[in-house]
Formats: sequence, structure tokens, C-alpha cells
Amino acid sequence: DAEMRGGPDPEMAATMGFSGFGKKARTFDLEAMFEQTRRTAVERSRKVLEAREREEEERAEKDLRSSCTSSSPSASDARGTGTASTQRGKVWSESENSSDEELTGPSKQSPTSVHDPAEDTDDEDDDFIGPPLPPGFKDSDDDYDDDAEEEDNNPVKKIPDSHEITLQHGTKAVSALGLDPSGARLITGGYDYDVKFWDFAGMDASLQAFRSLQPCECHQIRSLQYSSTGDVILVVSGNSQAKVLDRDGFPVMECIKGDQYIVDMTNTKGHTAMLNSGCWHPKIKEEFLTCSNDGTVRTWDINNEKKHKTVFKPRSSQGKRAIPTSCTYSRDGKLIAAGCQDGSIQIWDRNMTVHTKFHCRQAHAPGTDTSCLTFSYDGIVLASRGGDNTLKLWDIRQLKKPLNSAERLPSFFPMTDCCFSPDDKILVTGTSVKRGDGSGKLCFFYRETLQKLYEIEVTDASVVRCLWHPKLNQIMVGTGNGLAKVYYDPVKSQRGAKLCVVKTKRKERPAETLTQDYIITPHALPMFREPRQRSTRKQLEKDRLDPVKSHKPEPPVAGPGRGGRVGTHGGTLSSYIVKNIALDKTDDSNPREAILRHAKEAEENPYWISPAYAKTQPKAVFAEVEPEDDETDKPEWKKRKI
Repeated sequence: DAEMRGGPDPEMAATMGFSGFGKKARTFDLEAMFEQTRRTAVERSRKVLEAREREEEERAEKDLRSSCTSSSPSASDARGTGTASTQRGKVWSESENSSDEELTGPSKQSPTSVHDPAEDTDDEDDDFIGPPLPPGFKDSDDDYDDDAEEEDNNPVKKIPDSHEITLQHGTKAVSALGLDPSGARLITGGYDYDVKFWDFAGMDASLQAFRSLQPCECHQIRSLQYSSTGDVILVVSGNSQAKVLDRDGFPVMECIKGDQYIVDMTNTKGHTAMLNSGCWHPKIKEEFLTCSNDGTVRTWDINNEKKHKTVFKPRSSQGKRAIPTSCTYSRDGKLIAAGCQDGSIQIWDRNMTVHTKFHCRQAHAPGTDTSCLTFSYDGIVLASRGGDNTLKLWDIRQLKKPLNSAERLPSFFPMTDCCFSPDDKILVTGTSVKRGDGSGKLCFFYRETLQKLYEIEVTDASVVRCLWHPKLNQIMVGTGNGLAKVYYDPVKSQRGAKLCVVKTKRKERPAETLTQDYIITPHALPMFREPRQRSTRKQLEKDRLDPVKSHKPEPPVAGPGRGGRVGTHGGTLSSYIVKNIALDKTDDSNPREAILRHAKEAEENPYWISPAYAKTQPKAVFAEVEPEDDETDKPEWKKRKI
């Protein structure tokens, strides 16, 4: 019992190997450990400060020696010695005080005497292991910082244009581009009415679209855009009804068409003329915006296709109807902007449809199509791409005068757009060219001054659409000759085109002509039931091994025949005569022409009758062939009836 109360017997414990049972567990006092750590840090910082003071004193003494040669060096030495002795006293007293206390936890480092300044600076940094670094060596972090500073100073290095891929959309202009928010899928639309879907993760190096459709039949595609969640796509075409598709191209809703006989466009349920542009609300995933040649800008709800949500009616300075050619939401979705054919830019509050909040009457030349409006990521600056070959920047708080303007940027398409870079420092747009008159360019401008930083010659056709995705850091370009180009950088860009260029092209499957149709007969008797085919590929491989099914057909035999096979026409005389008769294509329907065909030969080589009558035979005179009367000019009742 005593052993049970007092613990195991020491001898038995030592024999069994449990000698550690008799010891108490070590306890740690956290407060004492924190206090010890604090004291160590205070002492270390005090050493650093004293070392710096010592350096300053030594530097001052050196300056004093050089300036005053008459002063004796003994004073400075005495001062330095006194400082060192004082330091030693302080450190020693600190060590004595600390040794009196009972320490728990990790042991404290023993204080040392005064160090050199170099040693103190080494204490600040982490301890280095190994030989010292060679002179002129730069750490990788320093290189990264230098590269980052260089990129900040040179915005051109931020442009990802070192590599490119080309997607063949068709033969006509690519007038619409759209990327989902994650950057996984690209959609392209063009003047050939087609909308094509491209999946970067599913494509290989052949760069083929996985789906192509014509959602609006025979209407040109004007705009394509994914919603903020990426689950639906807005399709704006040349008709008056916008469509919404899901990610796979199946229709979700179609806007209703308005009554074109009603004068007041507010009272119609939808657009009555061709659409020009459209976009999704950046925050509300069910709402989108469209503008049309009927002079209205309308918002829609995806859950209500029977009627629009609100109507905005742009007006000219005389109060007449102005046709909006482009429209967009602000980044926060509170403002709606429209560029009109009279050259004005009009901005409304989303909740107030009557009066504009900001407007500029002479933003671009009247009568030209303002092809694009886009807000910067900070929501303050508005960029407009005009049909008057200009690109302008506006402060929406002072819309009377542009901040900056860039000119001589040709634009032949009503949907030539512009966009901001992800860091909001660069503005991008494309230029148009006539056929055979040079190359279309993608131009990059510095946002603050609109000075041209850089340009890329894309192709020998116009650059219509451009899109700089913030997550992928890749630039998509739509051209006038049916190409969609993607520019990227292997280091600066993410995913996107980098996923498909590394995949090899899939091998083409062999022709499946050898496979026979499999007839499913579930109720047939076992003796007539065909074995079920496991897969087409396995069946092809099995048929390839079968010498009968894989036998190449023999070519037709030419000549009399060989190898036991009879020739095509046989080898007898009768077959030869029949063959020659079949080849004789002479037409003997006219006997006179058939006889006169031999007249020239009989005259040159007489043989039978002509030599006997050579002296008395008169010269043969044949009647001339009279041309048939032209009966086209005769009336119908006079024409010969056949």
C-alpha cells in the first residue's frame, strides 16, 4: 500500500526502465520568460545606440584632429576610455542584478563587454552562415525591387506583348469580344453573324473553337459581354431585340420589340430600331443596358422580358431626339453614360431618368458615331473614342472641357473601342486602315498626358476591338479580317493563352468506315443476337487485325486480264469490235454530210471509179449550205411548228 501511495519502487523502476517516473515535470513561468525576453531586447537596443554614439564621437574626434593640429590626442583617448569603462560598469551591474533573480525557461545570453560597431550592426541582422559574400553581389530581393522600380518608371515594360496567338474567327470583321470574369472563356462575334466560344483550358495548340452559333440569324453582332458573375452573356446585334444566352450558348431570354407606330418612346415596351451597344450592370447581375437608333437608352431585368425597366431619352441642344451610339455604366453602377450622334456625351443618375446629371454638348464632331465610352477603374475619368478620329479623356465632375486629347487615330467601324490597363495608368485603342494601305495598330497612351507610349502592328487590317483583362493580364484584339489575337507574357500573364499553347495537337482519329452499324435487338434469340460493341476504338483496332476486313480492294484489270481475272472488255475479237463500235462517236443522222465527209479524200486519192472517167468527168459542183432562217424576229404565229 505504501508503494502504491508513494509511487513505484526505485529499484523496480530502474529494472523496468521507468526511472523517469520519480522526477517532477519542469514548469515554465510565461511571465518570467516574457520579462526575460524584454530585458534582452532592451539591452540589445541600448548596445546599438551606444555603439552609434561611439561612432559619432570617434568621427567628431577625427574631424577635430584634422582641424586642430595643436590639440593633444590624449583628451580624446581619455574620453574614449572613460566611455568604455562606464559601459563595462553598466553591463556588469546589469549582469549582477540579473544573476540574483531565479530564472526559469530558456537561459539568458551572458552579457559581453563592449563590441565594435561592426559587431553591433551584425547583431541587428540575422546571423549569416558560410563565407562572406563577394563584393558587388546583389540579393535576389534587391534585384526584384530594382525591377519593380524600373517597371514603375517605364510603363512600357508592363505591357504583355512578348508572345501572341491567333484565333481564326472567320473571314469578316470581328466586331465583338467578351471574356468572363475568371478569364476561362472567350467569345467572339463578327459581321458574319457567328458567335464562337473559345475555352482556353480545353483548347490545344490547334486553337479551335468548341462551339459556333448564329443567335440572331442574319444580323451582325454589335456587342458581347459576360455578366459580373460570368453565368450569362448579353448579345447585342443589328436587330431591335437584345438576347441573353447562358455560358453554353443556349437562349435564356429575348427582349421584347416595341411598337414602332407610337411616337413617344416612353410608352413602348422595347426598342423599335436597330441596337447600337449594350452592357451589364457591374454590381447587379440581373440588370443590363441597351441603346438604339430609336433615340432611347433602356435598362432591362433578366427576369422580365416583357417590358423594359427604365427609359432614358438623350436630347440635343435644341431639345430634339439624339441617337445614342454607345452606352455604359460607371464602375459603381450609379451613373449611366451615353455618347450620341450629335457629338454630345450625356450622363444620368441611374435612378433619375428625366434630367442629365452631367453633359457635354460638343465632346466630338457632330454627325460622327462616338463608338465607345469607358470609365477608369477609379471611377473619376471617362474615356471616349470618337468617330472624328480622336481619343479624349474627361473628368466627369468638369465635363465642359477634356483633360487631354489624342488625334489622328482613324476609325472606320461604329464599335471601335478603348480600354484602361489594370493599373489604370495606360489607355489602349485601335486604329483602322483601308485595304492595302498599311497595318492596323494597337496604340498605348499614358493616361495623365495621353502621350503615345507604344504601338503594336497587329495585322494588315483594321483593329476593331481591344480588351485588357485584369486577372489574366492579357490583351485580346479583334481585327477587320476575321482574326482574334491574344497578346501575353509568360512571366507577367496568368493562365489564359498560356494554358493552350503548351498542349500538343490531338491526333486525328482513323477513318471509321470499317465499323458497321450496330443493330440493337434486345428480344432476339441468343443465336441471332450480335455481340455488343464495347467501343468504336477497340472495334477499329480489331477490324484492322482482321485480314478480310482490312483487305485493300484490287484495282481494275487493264488489258486482256491476268491472274485468273478477265479484263474489263474481255479478250475475244467480238469484244474488241464492240469496244471500237462504242468508241465511234460519228453522227450519221445527216446522210449528205456523211457522204461529203469523204469528198476531199476521194478527190486527192481516186481509186475505184474516178480514174476511168478522169478525162470525161465534169467538175462536181455541190450546192452551198443555206443557213437556216432566223425565226427569232418572227411573230409567234409565223414560226414553224415542230
